[in-house]
Amino acid sequence: MTESTTDQKITIGSLFQNQVIRTILLSVFFLQIGIWVRNYSILLYVIEKTNENPVAVSMISVAEFAPIFLFSFIGGTFADRWRPKRTMIWCDLLSAVSIFVVLLTLFFGSWKVIFFATLVSSILSQFSQPSGMKLFKLHVPPELVQMGMSMYQTVFALFMILGPVIGTFVYQHFGIMAAIAVMGIAFICSAAVLVMLPADRVSEQDQTNTSLIQEMKDGFRYVGKSRPLTLLGACFAAAGLAIGLTQPLGVFLITERLGLPKEQLQWLMAAFGIGMILGGGLTVAMAKKTMPQVLLAIGLAASAIGFVGMSLSTVLWLTLAAQFFSGLFMPCIHIGINTMILQNTDEAFIGRVNGILNPLFMGAMVITMSISGWLKAHFSIVFIYEASALLLAVGILTLLPLMKKAPAGPLKQEVREEI
Repeated sequence: MTESTTDQKITIGSLFQNQVIRTILLSVFFLQIGIWVRNYSILLYVIEKTNENPVAVSMISVAEFAPIFLFSFIGGTFADRWRPKRTMIWCDLLSAVSIFVVLLTLFFGSWKVIFFATLVSSILSQFSQPSGMKLFKLHVPPELVQMGMSMYQTVFALFMILGPVIGTFVYQHFGIMAAIAVMGIAFICSAAVLVMLPADRVSEQDQTNTSLIQEMKDGFRYVGKSRPLTLLGACFAAAGLAIGLTQPLGVFLITERLGLPKEQLQWLMAAFGIGMILGGGLTVAMAKKTMPQVLLAIGLAASAIGFVGMSLSTVLWLTLAAQFFSGLFMPCIHIGINTMILQNTDEAFIGRVNGILNPLFMGAMVITMSISGWLKAHFSIVFIYEASALLLAVGILTLLPLMKKAPAGPLKQEVREEI
């Protein structure tokens, strides 16, 4: 036991000695401040300006999520063509510029330009995020990748609790102008931190003259020829369908199953966020010796159990416990997915693989989100949550062929040449 603990300490120490991991974590810290201040200050500002117009409020979500469908694969393809460090710095700087353009426009023009801030930064993130994954692939030793992803996910979990508090505080105490300034400064700080990354290497991709369309086709062929990535895509689709079913219906657990006011939904969100923070630390400890596909399966199983528990519960403490349990293992899902992509993808295809798999999840989620209201009108909330748990079980089944052996590495050179 002592030997194992010492070994783990050495590994965690090695993790923070890695310059790329330290730099990306600090960059993500600043980005999360900017993103959460953006999300909540713009939400509160639009609600105030439109007297709670639901169409205007929904347009914020459109500006935030539509770029995932429209630009994820395009952004991933360009991320494979461009140098990652330079791409990430330029994306942060352009986000800051767009924020300050919005600030100036608010002084002299219509308040509706506020949607532009969310739209631009969301589009640019589709180019920046796969570049960050590419840097992990290039500069982080394979034995540290999974633990690095654990720390990366822990930062996101922390801001699920702190983010709404920070965003609401800035807007309520200082107003929209100050909130926009904070966003811009946060993006600039992130860009400044990224300067500390190692210089970009000149890759084979920089030296080829392949057309953009050809590279997109190569990306689909690459995923199609990789069994782990194909199975992961099927898992993504099943998980997206499951999450989409329950995403809009949490309030009905509070009002129908518990008979409480809808405002009590905040405690459900808090329980999930606290679970994610603690789960991030738990997953750091697990990640060292657990295969990513096993982590992913554990996370999906925990979510399925949590969904069943929440649907059957008629008392608040049990519902909160089930939600906490789901949140506790949620980092296993994110870390398992990202590590599997990194372990099974060549550096030259990281962006395109992300650009193919992420819309699979989001598209599946939007499909079931769009019919969840109709389903709620015809079926009980218990049935819908149990159907969601069943879809998560299907996602676990798609991973079973990958449990029999260590994860395959990236496609071999001869397969790449065939592509």
